[in-house]
Amino acid sequence: MKFFVDTAEIDAIAELNDFGMVDGVTTNPSLIKKSGRDIIEVTKEICELVSGPVSAEVTATDADTMIAEGRKLAEIADNIAVKVPLTWDGLQACKTLTDEGKMVNVTLCFSVNQAILAAKAGATFISPFIGRLDDINLDGMDLIEDIRTAYDNYGYETQILAASIRTANHIAECARIGADVITAPPAVIKGMVNHPLTDKGLAAFLADIAAADIKIL
Repeated sequence: MKFFVDTAEIDAIAELNDFGMVDGVTTNPSLIKKSGRDIIEVTKEICELVSGPVSAEVTATDADTMIAEGRKLAEIADNIAVKVPLTWDGLQACKTLTDEGKMVNVTLCFSVNQAILAAKAGATFISPFIGRLDDINLDGMDLIEDIRTAYDNYGYETQILAASIRTANHIAECARIGADVITAPPAVIKGMVNHPLTDKGLAAFLADIAAADIKIL
């Protein structure tokens, strides 16, 4: 499973990248705003930092302008994945940009029907939103599982990019189900290392080391 980091903060991306934990990056207008940087400038810097796909989102809602914005974003670097919303216009933009050889990430997916449409439009990635479904008392993991089944049934090559991930458990479930990619905030990815039994075991080891006055260096 590939790890994309969901942020536009350069330092956070660099830290995880140094550990080999970054296969790509996803951004959106909200994350760009939070970074306080110009969208073109910060996206270019991210693309230079990581070798994998970097999702940069269009701001328009009509197909023609989305296509024009997607072409401009794709000029930033070869590893740009143009991010478009899962609307009819977004699917039209996806088809056009895909036919031009550009990577496209279709975002804001909340149903299997939407995921099938995105696959048929040639999307490189489909981004189902787990956390936002959980917020309305639906199980977001059910959607990941249903899309996986549908894509496998028909051999769709679109990669399932699980998004709106809130917890390390979300990531573990995505791995179990077979999502191709997860994108999560840096804190959630780093939080995967935590387990109370690891902490308890380490505390016991440290106590024994201290009691025995063990030194290696």
